[in-house]
Amino acid sequence: MFIPRLGVNVDHVATLRQARGTRYPDPVTAAAMAELAGADQITIHLREDRRHIQDRDVHVLRQTVQTKLNLEMAVTEEMAGIALEVLPDMVTLVPEKREERTTEGGLDLLRDTAALTAYVTRLKDAGIVASLFIDPDKTQIEAAVEIGAQIVELHTGDYCDATSEQEALQELEKLKTGGEQAEQLGLIVAAGHGHDYKNILPVAKLQLFEEFNIGHSIVSRAVLVGFERAVQEMIDAIALGHHSGS
Repeated sequence: MFIPRLGVNVDHVATLRQARGTRYPDPVTAAAMAELAGADQITIHLREDRRHIQDRDVHVLRQTVQTKLNLEMAVTEEMAGIALEVLPDMVTLVPEKREERTTEGGLDLLRDTAALTAYVTRLKDAGIVASLFIDPDKTQIEAAVEIGAQIVELHTGDYCDATSEQEALQELEKLKTGGEQAEQLGLIVAAGHGHDYKNILPVAKLQLFEEFNIGHSIVSRAVLVGFERAVQEMIDAIALGHHSGS
């Protein structure tokens, strides 16, 4: 039985920094604190508009992260060049729109499967683990296998944003079905987007997801209780949910 890994996304530490154009708080420091608290991975999203994480952060984190560095990025030539230079442990390809506040859904892998296959191959040939952020949809999961992804991160936003218990249960069932399908097809299954300290419990209870990437709720809690405590409490919440499914 695996123990789910926690990837702590430190983007919104950089958001606070960029709000005033200061040198603090530094996401590099936050990443070190997250690792000290037990995080298994550090996740960052280098957006094309550089609204939070900056190129400097990516390079420094590559030199300082002691666990694994997961670089989320759009499918562009600029980002491919950065990834192939920096060589993070993993790249998670995500959709990106300039006007969105945060990622609104998964990649559409059916739009240009051949181009995505070539892009993923370039990353894998450089020794980078390739992950695709997708909706828990049967055709998208099948396409991920065709493209050559090693990991799929299922978009959990629709579940986390559900406004009724019935809707949440429906979305949870989609995640269960998608997770089981991905697992059966030989993919490592991760989950992310919108998780907090309560809604993580039913998802972890499914015992399908080997990795959770969580940022906003951890950073928000850290403002009030401290970074290490916020990370440890999320680790504890994931463990509680996971073991309750045994």
